[in-house]
Amino acid sequence: MSLGLLTSAVESARRFDRVMGQRSGRRSILVDARTPVNFTMVAPMFRALAADARVNFCFTASEEPERLRDIYREAPDNVRLMSTAAARLMRFDAYLASDFMWQPLPRGTCRIQMFHGVGGKYGFDAPTEPLDAWHRLFFVNRRRLNNCIAAGALDAQSPAIRMIGMPKVDCLVDGSLNREEILREIGLPSDRPTVLYAPTWSPASSLNLLGVALLARLRQMPVNVIVKLHDRSLDLRPQYSGGLDWPGMLRPHLAPGSAVMASHADICPYLTAADVMVTDHSSAGFEYLLLDRPLVRIHVPELISLANIHPDYVRMLGDVSESTTGVDDTVAAIGRALADPASRSNTRRAVAEDLFFAPGSATARCAEALYEAIELEAPAIHGSPCPLRESPAPLETVCRS
Repeated sequence: MSLGLLTSAVESARRFDRVMGQRSGRRSILVDARTPVNFTMVAPMFRALAADARVNFCFTASEEPERLRDIYREAPDNVRLMSTAAARLMRFDAYLASDFMWQPLPRGTCRIQMFHGVGGKYGFDAPTEPLDAWHRLFFVNRRRLNNCIAAGALDAQSPAIRMIGMPKVDCLVDGSLNREEILREIGLPSDRPTVLYAPTWSPASSLNLLGVALLARLRQMPVNVIVKLHDRSLDLRPQYSGGLDWPGMLRPHLAPGSAVMASHADICPYLTAADVMVTDHSSAGFEYLLLDRPLVRIHVPELISLANIHPDYVRMLGDVSESTTGVDDTVAAIGRALADPASRSNTRRAVAEDLFFAPGSATARCAEALYEAIELEAPAIHGSPCPLRESPAPLETVCRS
């Protein structure tokens, strides 16, 4: 049999399999993730569809299956975890990823890419490989869409294109998060300014360059301090953290009631709690713009090179923040930001409007697009808050065919 005939036969078998599988009216969706942050990208949409008994979610970690339970440690108690071997045997109506991952699924599926963040790092805005293998592309903004088209990775008329926005950040603008409540939950007083230090992961990040010294200086200021490490900065492998135990190194500089380390993967509650944010180059820095509060960027040229950051995003982050290079000027910039939080407000608002398509309603659009992809009529979708969980829930349920 020729390759063309074989391909046609496989596709015919998959279509028949799909038709037969959908006769019950139920649909199955497989979510794939590399880190807990990947789950936070999907979580609002998962919550929106959770009450629909017709939709069954399973969760896998195709690249590091041995980390499955850790990756989904902050998911609800009843999520269904699945091994990669089991996933290959099942039929799914959709495969959902927020990173460039690819779990082989012999029975076919509708592959949906949600993307990961808006930092312009690691080729997301200038992919070198075509994106036409994805059946749906849920874009966060038109800039990324245009960049992918300009890079030759995507045809402008591709039927896969959907303009969605970022469901994860809806909670920053919909009023569901409260600064005082969040500070109380993490044990910080609400009558003192709060500084959030949230560096990206990389052996070349500001954390590796000056993180310990900066935290020691922040402790001398009359402020609350929240340190939010990226998931990958907790990974002891050299390519992620530089091989360093960052929680252990930072812990001596923390103190209950004044300086704490964020314990949850979702940064949105900590963004809400902060009066000023310090980062180097991260999606979270751009997400903070939705709150229109001052941002300090520690400029690390080696990080920009190593993370392959698109020049547009380097420029935009510089426009909305005060840039620093060391501990002394970072501390001074924080002082100026607290004294004049309205500085650069117009620029912050303009960049946020550029990077986040219609924030506050992205979850509803995402859910609607997902229902369309799995060929199921959508019920009315009601948004849900983005809670700061008291503690990670155990994961015990395994999805079975």
